[in-house]
Amino acid sequence: MASLSNLGYAFHGRALTTHFHRPKRNSYNLLLPHHPWRLTLRASYSAVPSVDLKTLESAIAKKDSTSVKEALDQLSELGWAQKWSSQPYVSRRTTSLRELTSLGIKNAENLAIPSVRNDAAFLFTVVGTTGFLGVLAGQLPGDWGFFVPYLIGSISLIVLAVGSISPGLLQAAINGFSTFFPDYQERIARHEAAHFLVGYLLGLPILGYSLDIGKEHVNLIDERLEKLIYSGQLDAKELDRLAVVAMAGLAAEGLKYDKVIGQSADLFTLQRFINRSKPQISKDQQQNLTRWAVLFAATLLKNNKDLHEALITKMTQNATILECIEAIEKAS
Repeated sequence: MASLSNLGYAFHGRALTTHFHRPKRNSYNLLLPHHPWRLTLRASYSAVPSVDLKTLESAIAKKDSTSVKEALDQLSELGWAQKWSSQPYVSRRTTSLRELTSLGIKNAENLAIPSVRNDAAFLFTVVGTTGFLGVLAGQLPGDWGFFVPYLIGSISLIVLAVGSISPGLLQAAINGFSTFFPDYQERIARHEAAHFLVGYLLGLPILGYSLDIGKEHVNLIDERLEKLIYSGQLDAKELDRLAVVAMAGLAAEGLKYDKVIGQSADLFTLQRFINRSKPQISKDQQQNLTRWAVLFAATLLKNNKDLHEALITKMTQNATILECIEAIEKAS
């Protein structure tokens, strides 16, 4: 499953290896309160006079992140884009594994362990199929009964060799096997919708997305952040915001499923952001940042469950960015 888009800049860095430790006896709880004015917002949405969304639509079409932010800021002042940048302040703190479990994250201790489900399905199919065909070919008369099974059996060896030397060459085939799992398409939509929604709540403009297998992503572009990332000058505040968005997909899967599938790319994206931050943080701080970002993102998703579900529906229907934003605001 694909990751959060990297703000238009290609980063280079090692994948993040995160080890979750047992929590200390005294733990802290992150509680983002449910807003008591939520019912008022529902009523006020319908009361807001019709607004012109052409400026926003044009900015999205031009892929102009600055104009998109300005348009959404104006719509927010008019009372329409009430969820846009409604959670602008995030502050990292010490987070324990127990908090993730208490919030509803399933198998929190295994969140950082890459899934091999699709790889295993691919290899099992290749080895099983070639083995079966080899047995059948062994019944051929004469020398054919020797050479054909040998050639068929070599297919498995070639696949294993390629997978060991250059696994990326097999990625397209492995991704294709993902479609055999009935929950895969729903996982993609839930995962990418989480990146979309959390980015929107934190005030990061979304300019595109895809749910196509092998191309799954949400395109987040912020020119100011892009410059900070390019120069390696991300401060702690911006790193925290990006970390929450990066971990949103993982958090969404963890809240719904016993096993997370799409965490590898998200963790790699987070490591890229960490590598571009100043000052550099220690491995223990990276571990805590990962746990905290998952917790914060999961809390946002739980507190905005209706918005997340509405967005999943729209993205599954291949709706435009504007239609997705409208779905978020109407569901609030």
